[in-house]
Amino acid sequence: MRKRSRRYQGKAEKIEPGKLYTPMEAVELVKESADTRFDETFEVAMKLGVDPRHADQMVRGTMILPKGTGREVTVLVFAQGDKAVEAEKAGADYVGTDELIEKIQGGWTDFQAAITTPDVMGMVGRLGKILGPRGLMPNPKSGTVTFDIEKAVRDAKGGKVEYRVDKQANVHLVMGKVSFPVENLLENYQVVLEELIRARPAAAKGRYLKSITFSSTMGPGVPVDPSITRDILPETMVVEAGG
Repeated sequence: MRKRSRRYQGKAEKIEPGKLYTPMEAVELVKESADTRFDETFEVAMKLGVDPRHADQMVRGTMILPKGTGREVTVLVFAQGDKAVEAEKAGADYVGTDELIEKIQGGWTDFQAAITTPDVMGMVGRLGKILGPRGLMPNPKSGTVTFDIEKAVRDAKGGKVEYRVDKQANVHLVMGKVSFPVENLLENYQVVLEELIRARPAAAKGRYLKSITFSSTMGPGVPVDPSITRDILPETMVVEAGG
């Protein structure tokens, strides 16, 4: 077992054993314990009551976090003609077909999102073995195989995240940066909760949200009460955010 640093242990001591924190308390604890020189990523890990070995209990999809992820997302678009022009106008970082496919076949994957128009998907399909394992392969279900290139690029740049339950029935998601205001992180968390509850498979039996943990890149996990799924933002914050 990896030995934790004294600094990490000091942060962990602030978390009461066995206590489940409200989302707001957990956000504040994570922010308080993040004291590195860089802006740490704020993450959520959720254990779901599903068995991913069964196809009818797979949980996956996409969502758009209203306050973004805090990450700069490099977007690549496979498109030709007018759609290539549309991609460039929308802010895509790389646009093309043959030359990009050749570059990727040579081992280049310096981007975080890939989008394609359906008419060139046959060419892009050759990249499955390279892009698939990296989670970069365009997919109609995630909205990355589309003729609506402008929207797809805008979504990718503006806080769109993909999620997929792993073999242990866990879902890991980025919710923003530690520097985000508390209300922004809570607003993103509300969307995460609503999306995962909406995506609950009909075949899933018993308790669905088994455990939830907030953490930062270098900080300890803070257990969150999974029974709190509504009114995540206190009324005072809702008024401030709306005003």
